[in-house]
Amino acid sequence: MFKLGVDLGGTKIEGIVLNDELNEVYRKRIATEQQKGYMHIINNIAALYHDMAKQINLAPHTFGIGTPGSVSKYTGLLKNSNTTCLNEKSFLTDLENLVKRKVAIGNDANCFVLAEALKGAGRNKQMVFGVIMGTGCGGGIVYDGKLIGGLQGIAGEWGHTSIDPNGPLCYCGKRGCVETFISGGGVENRYAELTGIKIPVEELIVRYRKKEKEAEEIIGAFFKHFGIALSNVINILDPDVVVLGGGLSNIPEIYTFGINEVQKNIFNDQMETLIVKNVCGDSAGVFGAALTGV
Repeated sequence: MFKLGVDLGGTKIEGIVLNDELNEVYRKRIATEQQKGYMHIINNIAALYHDMAKQINLAPHTFGIGTPGSVSKYTGLLKNSNTTCLNEKSFLTDLENLVKRKVAIGNDANCFVLAEALKGAGRNKQMVFGVIMGTGCGGGIVYDGKLIGGLQGIAGEWGHTSIDPNGPLCYCGKRGCVETFISGGGVENRYAELTGIKIPVEELIVRYRKKEKEAEEIIGAFFKHFGIALSNVINILDPDVVVLGGGLSNIPEIYTFGINEVQKNIFNDQMETLIVKNVCGDSAGVFGAALTGV
């Protein structure tokens, strides 16, 4: 049976079709365009689903979607999404009504870590912690090949642990969340506060390598906050491997300067936990979404 998956990100929506052997047979990306609002996003997802279904001539299939945030078991509404127009909306119900079928929904970071644990950088490891540092900052846990969602569906949400109670205000209402310091958006905001200029994080990295003073200050702080935040996770979970994903995982220096900062902060004389780049690429989330489909 075919497996269809959609990964809903802050800037892109990606769809994939897998066959019985879990090989990719179709893939498509479209812009999220979250500035156009909730229903625009929902309609884009539905259109992408119908396009994928047509590619397999409407053959039997499962369908799963990975989203930032999760569905509240109390209200049935989406919560904790950094694509804030989705919050407090009946996302799953509305999507199922549009596509006229059941849909499995999972947190995007959980989909990412599931893919990496089963066929990526965490393969054959017992405890895998997956990190997404993209538009936002999420995390997920896989133990013995099984996703650990937790009682409230928030297991692995390290992005909203506060590491500075006097730090920047986060959309979640707290101050100094990990996400405000080490997500792409967070890093861009810190640079804008310092310089008055808002530039994409990719340009910021270019300026850092050119040794611009302000860029060096912001990226140096990024590595330090990364070290503090990830050492907290390692101290609690003691995972075999941490797999990094999202746009900021592509910064080579994170695997030298960043890891050095983690080593300074863990509660042990040596760090045996591996910190590695993802293998499945930025499509790990959509692969994991397809694996969770119903």
